[in-house]
Amino acid sequence: MSAGATTLGVAMTDLDDAVTRIAEANLADQQFVTPVELLIGLNWLLESRVHAWLGGLVTSLDRCLRVDETETADALTALQSWARRHGLKPWETDYAGLHFTAGGRVEDERRFRTRWARDEHPAPKPPPPRCAQPNILAAERTWECNACGGEPTDPLLRVKAGGICLDCTGLGHLVFLPSGDANLTRRTAKASGVTGVVYRMNTPRRRYERQGILVELRAVELAARQCLEDDDLTPRRLRVDDALRRVIADHIRAQFPGCPPLRAEAIAFYAAVRGRARRNRGNAADPGSVLAAVTNSVRRIDTDYERLLLTGLERADAERAVQIRVDDILRTWTSGATLLD
Repeated sequence: MSAGATTLGVAMTDLDDAVTRIAEANLADQQFVTPVELLIGLNWLLESRVHAWLGGLVTSLDRCLRVDETETADALTALQSWARRHGLKPWETDYAGLHFTAGGRVEDERRFRTRWARDEHPAPKPPPPRCAQPNILAAERTWECNACGGEPTDPLLRVKAGGICLDCTGLGHLVFLPSGDANLTRRTAKASGVTGVVYRMNTPRRRYERQGILVELRAVELAARQCLEDDDLTPRRLRVDDALRRVIADHIRAQFPGCPPLRAEAIAFYAAVRGRARRNRGNAADPGSVLAAVTNSVRRIDTDYERLLLTGLERADAERAVQIRVDDILRTWTSGATLLD
């Protein structure tokens, strides 16, 4: 963690005082101060989310901030004022083309890239070259996350000290799309802001084999709609269990008659792809699985759930935070009504 970081943020102190304390500590430690380190020190940004962003697994750093745009701007202004008072100069920092803000305004990006120091050197090391699609390993057996101690069954990031679960690496906002449907995979990867490739070790063959990709769920559903609307892609070419997809779609329409038709088809498409990759494929069409698929779609696409995960909120807490909204939408769809955006 950067020097001067606090778990209390600025809840018990004035922003200017907190900025001063953090900036002075960082300046003494490394002879420069960056906005990113300030935000970490204020406890408005988790280091794990910064690492995910540096690795290309978050489209813009502002998605990971625990505060809004106004509070962030106030902190950067306070840092600039402190730096001017201490005779520091602004220097642009190389972040290898990474985006700080979703809007991408030149002025906003420049504020985040500006570090404050007396001289141009020393300077932060540029981020290492990024893979177009970072690699993630699928768990071969039950394992323990080196960061939180949990025993998840999801893919993991392999580090020197062991494996780290997706939530701890800031990737909990992504979902797993199994390999098998090249058209769906290609279109999903194109639509998703970030993509990670999941591999599993094939011990007998002594090699890693691709299992699928980690992507944003909204990208999966968009790609599924495109595949279903493409007249050139017959069920045979889609390589999805079309019978299973139709059964799931029928169940969705029966349980949630108000769910928009295209949305129901997209949810069913993804559920069928996931179901085909599992041993008990028939379970994908049972009422409980259908409810879980629709609930997951609503939670991730129609609420702030993914944003909350990116800020570092625990998964259970994020689910509780959006549950009222999720219940409202499901209740409306169950009644046969359709919500308008």
